[in-house]
Amino acid sequence: MKVLPRRRAAVLVNSALVVALAAGGAVAYTTVGSDSGVAASKPQTRTATVTKGTVLATVSGSGTLSSPSDAGQDFVTGGKVTAVKVAVGDVVKKGDVLATVATTDAQQQVDAAQRALTTANANLTKAEAGQKVTTTTPGKTDERGQQSQPTTTTTTTVDDAQVAQAEQQVETAQTQLTNAKAALVGTTLTASTDGTVASVAGKVGDTVSGTGGSGGSSGSGSSGTKSTGTGTSTSSSLSGFVVLTNPAGMRVTANFSELDSLKVRKDAAATVTLNAQSDTKLNAKVLSVSSLPNGSSGTGQGSSAVQYAAVLEITGDTSKLRTGLSATISVVTGEAQNALSVPSAALSGTGSSRTATVVKDDGSTERVQVTVGVEGDSTVQVTEGLTEGEKVQLVSTTVSGGNGFPSGQFPGLGGGGGGGGGAAGGFGGGTRNGGTGGGR
Repeated sequence: MKVLPRRRAAVLVNSALVVALAAGGAVAYTTVGSDSGVAASKPQTRTATVTKGTVLATVSGSGTLSSPSDAGQDFVTGGKVTAVKVAVGDVVKKGDVLATVATTDAQQQVDAAQRALTTANANLTKAEAGQKVTTTTPGKTDERGQQSQPTTTTTTTVDDAQVAQAEQQVETAQTQLTNAKAALVGTTLTASTDGTVASVAGKVGDTVSGTGGSGGSSGSGSSGTKSTGTGTSTSSSLSGFVVLTNPAGMRVTANFSELDSLKVRKDAAATVTLNAQSDTKLNAKVLSVSSLPNGSSGTGQGSSAVQYAAVLEITGDTSKLRTGLSATISVVTGEAQNALSVPSAALSGTGSSRTATVVKDDGSTERVQVTVGVEGDSTVQVTEGLTEGEKVQLVSTTVSGGNGFPSGQFPGLGGGGGGGGGAAGGFGGGTRNGGTGGGR
């Protein structure tokens, strides 16, 4: 096709325009990219002021609340339940009657033991009295042939072996009577401590077994009791015909990782935060730390997480707490009061000797050696090298990307071939359309 001079001129003008636009875009891209890259790569200095206050180092664990006064109450003597005098939620005092079982069999045992003791006492009395032996001495004949009256002598003989045997029988009978009386008292279940009824395991008409006194007894000897003792278990681990809970002396058993457990010491101060009430924080102190692991868990072969338990006593008001509440525990492992401190991010290095960058009033900086003490959760105690009020530089941050654009490239030209092709195609397509239209 032949191109007329006028149309040839139009084509040349359009081509020149395309080149100019492309060049302008390149210049704009280069300028923006260069300026943005300089601004973005320049570190943004953050500083902190050396202050004086308290530096705390803590470790955290998790556990549940329990009370050494929590107790499971069981009958000493089993039998058919004749009365249940409490229900869940009732508040009881030590010695209150909780339930009873039939006394018929127990009373018969008492009566039999009493009769056996009476017989044993009679046998002992007889043995101690001994046996009487009467001997007669014939009369003597005098020189005149007259015989005197015979002489009769009575003696008592006590068999020491029989006495000892009788004494043993009395002792045995007395023990049997004592046990029988205790069993009779044991048909009545009484509270061994003040508390709130958490559960009742039976009802009237049920047949229950007794502990026979093996579970311990309350002050009155009328109930077997099982308690949490050191506070290492909760009410869910207690069992009994009646379970009582008592918030007095509430404790918490917390599990700590093997590394953190090495930092926990007896009598260390702690804070207990209830998971159900994150705004409730309770003061506590460490009573003991177990030297044996309480279990491990792992998600893969060879991986495990060993934990050690510590028992803590809550030192504040425990009247509104409940056994079994889950909690997060924070134990103080280090503390420095009225100490100079800086954020951890202001120091470089490890150990007691670190370095910090001091920012002066004129903006200049100086690298200094710093000696540290207690390393807290977010701040570090400074013992040498810095003074109160000085500013120190924190770890710098930079903005990602080299030119200020999110993708790091000029819009429409970066991205891969598609972006660049789209821009070039836009210019070229317009030229081609104009030229083709002119040709047509």
